[in-house]
Amino acid sequence: MKNAILVLMMIVLVLSCQEEQVYSLPEDAESLLTGGETKTWKLARRMNNNVRMNMGPCFMEYRQNFSNDQSVRDNNGENKNCGPSLVGTWEFKKGSKNEPYLRIASPQIPELLSTTKEYKDFKILKLTMDTLEVVFRHNQYGNTSRLIKDILVREDLDIGDRYFHH
Repeated sequence: MKNAILVLMMIVLVLSCQEEQVYSLPEDAESLLTGGETKTWKLARRMNNNVRMNMGPCFMEYRQNFSNDQSVRDNNGENKNCGPSLVGTWEFKKGSKNEPYLRIASPQIPELLSTTKEYKDFKILKLTMDTLEVVFRHNQYGNTSRLIKDILVREDLDIGDRYFHH
């Protein structure tokens, strides 16, 4: 019995000492994000505190364009009742643990994303030719902070289960 407890304690100690793996951006990250000039991404899925969100009309029509001149814009204003379009700039940043972030800056950010800063940092979990996966904190409904995970894909990809309602 003592041996079992000792082994269990050693396993817990080893697991707790392992450093969390930090995602590294690919060397061609800018090209992957912008497609060389301008690349359009669409929202494939959104998670709110690890719960998949319904994808209504605004989510289904949402497109975000990243350009190699560091400009970014979305198409919300082109869709009925989806709010104004965001126009701004983007850049890659590193966090305190060297984790990659995508920073979007715009004077519109405070109003659109309920923050006081004119930028929002999105932690990059994955960036490939087909997929951009980010996570960020967002204040919703009475200042409740939620962890949002967005999975975006190239606009031309067919994602069969995007229209999700439960």
